[in-house]
Amino acid sequence: MIPKFIKKRIFKAPVVNNTTSVTDAKPVAAKSYSNAPINQLYRKISGRTLDVAVKAKILGELPEFDAADQTLTFYVLQDYSRSNSILIDLQTQEHKLPPALVAVKDAAHHIYENAAIIFLHHPKAKNSQLSPRLSRLVSAILQYPDLQIRLVPVSILWGRAPEKEDSLFKLLTADNWEDPSISKQLFNIGVMGRDTFLQFHPAQDLRGVVYKSLNDDLDEAAITSSIEDSFNDTDSFSDTDDSVDTVNLTSSNNQTIINRASTTTDGLNNTDNQPAPHTLVPSADANRELVRTLQQQLNVYLDKQRASMLGPDLSDRRNLVDKLIYSPAIKHAIENEAQASGVSVHEVRSLAKGYANEMVNNYSHQIIRVFDRFLTWLWTRLYDGVEVHHFERVRELAADHEIIYVPCHRSHVDYLLLSYVIYKRGLSIPYVAAGDNLDVPVLGPLLRGAVAFYIRRSFRGNPLYTAVLREYMHTLITRNTPIEYFIEGGRSRTGRLLPPKMGMLAMTIHSQLRHTNKPVAFIPTYIGYERIMEGGTYVGELKGQPKETESLMGLLKVGRKIERIFGNVHLSFGTPLHLNDFMQKFDVDADSLPADRTDTPLDAKASAMVDNIGVKIMQHINKAAVVNPISLLSLVLLSAPKAALDEDICREQIALYQGIAHQLPYADDTVITDMTPQQIIDYGIKLKLIERTPHILGDIIQIADKQAALLSYFRNNILHVFILISFLAALVARNGRIERSRLDDIVAQLYPFLQSELFLYYPAHGLTDTLNQKIDNLLTHGLIVELSDGVLSIPETNSNSYQQLEVLATPVGNSLERYFMTLALLAQQGSGNFTAEEVVDLCHLLGQRLSVLYADNIPDFFDRSLFLSFVNALIRLDYLRKDDETGVLTFDQRIDDIALYAKYVLNPDVMQTLQQVASLDDDEIAHAITEIHNKKQRKFGRKR
Repeated sequence: MIPKFIKKRIFKAPVVNNTTSVTDAKPVAAKSYSNAPINQLYRKISGRTLDVAVKAKILGELPEFDAADQTLTFYVLQDYSRSNSILIDLQTQEHKLPPALVAVKDAAHHIYENAAIIFLHHPKAKNSQLSPRLSRLVSAILQYPDLQIRLVPVSILWGRAPEKEDSLFKLLTADNWEDPSISKQLFNIGVMGRDTFLQFHPAQDLRGVVYKSLNDDLDEAAITSSIEDSFNDTDSFSDTDDSVDTVNLTSSNNQTIINRASTTTDGLNNTDNQPAPHTLVPSADANRELVRTLQQQLNVYLDKQRASMLGPDLSDRRNLVDKLIYSPAIKHAIENEAQASGVSVHEVRSLAKGYANEMVNNYSHQIIRVFDRFLTWLWTRLYDGVEVHHFERVRELAADHEIIYVPCHRSHVDYLLLSYVIYKRGLSIPYVAAGDNLDVPVLGPLLRGAVAFYIRRSFRGNPLYTAVLREYMHTLITRNTPIEYFIEGGRSRTGRLLPPKMGMLAMTIHSQLRHTNKPVAFIPTYIGYERIMEGGTYVGELKGQPKETESLMGLLKVGRKIERIFGNVHLSFGTPLHLNDFMQKFDVDADSLPADRTDTPLDAKASAMVDNIGVKIMQHINKAAVVNPISLLSLVLLSAPKAALDEDICREQIALYQGIAHQLPYADDTVITDMTPQQIIDYGIKLKLIERTPHILGDIIQIADKQAALLSYFRNNILHVFILISFLAALVARNGRIERSRLDDIVAQLYPFLQSELFLYYPAHGLTDTLNQKIDNLLTHGLIVELSDGVLSIPETNSNSYQQLEVLATPVGNSLERYFMTLALLAQQGSGNFTAEEVVDLCHLLGQRLSVLYADNIPDFFDRSLFLSFVNALIRLDYLRKDDETGVLTFDQRIDDIALYAKYVLNPDVMQTLQQVASLDDDEIAHAITEIHNKKQRKFGRKR
């Protein structure tokens, strides 16, 4: 607190009243508060004291100002606080921003302010509750067309906890929605000083905000929109002279606003006791309403930013469960279940309450703080670093959108890692939909208290459970709680994206169609590792070993790996997808479902929209891929004969992939490692994934023992980035020469299957242009040669370029081999003999056999989802027709036509091997189908 004897030194200047002419009033030569010697001393001592106790963490990007810019800068805070003022002043000094506690003087425009901070709720605002400084600045803007003032809203949080908590200590320390008392603020400084967060929001031109309001004739809704638009538009800070020219100050409405006289000056008097600017327009009712509206919208803006950092107000878990069970939607579901099952409503309600208790999160800021400290230590021990890309696009949406994070799922670490990154960057932690297999002793309650709400892995055929989950999701969404779920439904065992599971996505859209609150924005998020804890178990599971059940013992086993080296981990936030855009595209109306029902089905248009959004999310995750050193090294070495290369050749091949990716990026969001090829090789050796074998003719780089299967996982993370250029390279390399037109035809026939498997975003209708760009890329790097008449050719076979072309052509091979094997099985067994599930199961079985016998145990052939994706693509493209009653597949000659295209890429020996593996007689097929069926039954029995 500032002592009274200091406050008395603040100079009290005369105030211009309505009876004094503007030209007669003269500025009073007063020493400003911040420049008075005793106040300079106070500022210095207070600053040093606070600097020792408080270490604020800056969130978001710092504003950047031109040093030569003469624009006056004022920082906007909601509530008056001396400690906050000093903290902002310290941060502006540290980051070379315009100072906050230094007088702002502009004699030309009669601006005399003792500090550059605007408090929206100022203790001297008196009855009108208007900020005196904001009032004076708005009046000055209206009077002086050449005056430039920028406002920088600032959020400060002393600790971070949602409003409702049951701990007295947390109520004393954590920042919430209430204004802190003096005692609490002092306690915050002492206890929470090291957990303080500060964010400078984008600077805005005060004139632009004011004149937008004037042009809207002070319509409140229009003013709200204009100011919100201004604060969301980083380009709104433009040439103010142009802004003035666009405003008709002589219009009748604006004349009324500026010149209508009033004898009342409450709220616009010089309540900060500063020299009164003698040319300010006398206070008027219209001016006061303008300031009131601007101040209200500044408050709304800062409230939204605060909510995005703290999260919504939280009710305790017991009350939330009760609200769920007694909501109209669940009452209806309970009555339906009671009628269908023949049991009492009371019993069904108890069952529904049990379901709710299974799933509802039990958020505890205390547990969050424990996880914060533990994970900071863990990531330091486990990883060399956590690299985050494109996070600012999330921050820009957080205040005004319901954020749904939809990351890919690589590891159990994903849950904690993504939440940690979001928390550390100042946004509210999302509630994470986690499988109930993680609800194990010790770990389960901790995750529930931090980020998790648990759902069953399967609840098909249980309408009551579905209703409770839908209503809980609806409650979270309507309360503007950020949510996270893994759209793949489970962890990928091969490194590729799995086909999306639409259940949670459909529930999100179902909620939005029941009641529209904030617009929904999906955030596709790519997560990439350089080593993964579960790598060994993934390979085993793909080969048929039973999946390990999560348990405390399993957690302890993982803990033993903390000392191992796992490199860096990469998070990349993709381009957001806005639900409103899809609703317009598919002509789906908002609020089109009953608000008090959970069982209203989505119509055909909404269902098609769900499917489309699911695919787009997967494509945007792949767009945001990070080509890290290990994934790039894996792609190169696994494409080489015997997974080994001369070190010089290895460096050249890595440089080639980098050059191809940089010259023609897969997408704007794709990130390519900036390590040099030699650094990449050394890094792989450091992580013990590859090894260097000395040789007199040149060192050899090869994959370390038993690491090939694991490296295939990291290769598959980025396979989509290079798959088309690999396909083109293979067509040229395998044929020696090929016409461009023929190449286009072959790719067009097989591209839909690659697109389905790898979620490629290139549209089929514009594929020719994409192919031409990639061919030009190959020509630029000298990997192929263009002859006359549109013929493409390989370079000299004894050249370095030809060897590089051969390596580049390899990655597409595994996908095409799987396609050919599936087509061979269908062709040999004939139409009308199998269901889709039987075809997938048989192909999965044949793939396992092929991998063990011929493919060095590479896991790609063990992944059932890859065969499922191909069969579904054949059905979707009408190559296979599925009987609605029996599910049996029929097909015609076109299946053989597709298989013929494989000869342009696969060599004859490989094709013969695949045909032999796919050759099964009736007894073998019957035995295989029976064994697969029995295995599934045993697995289903264990789950139940």
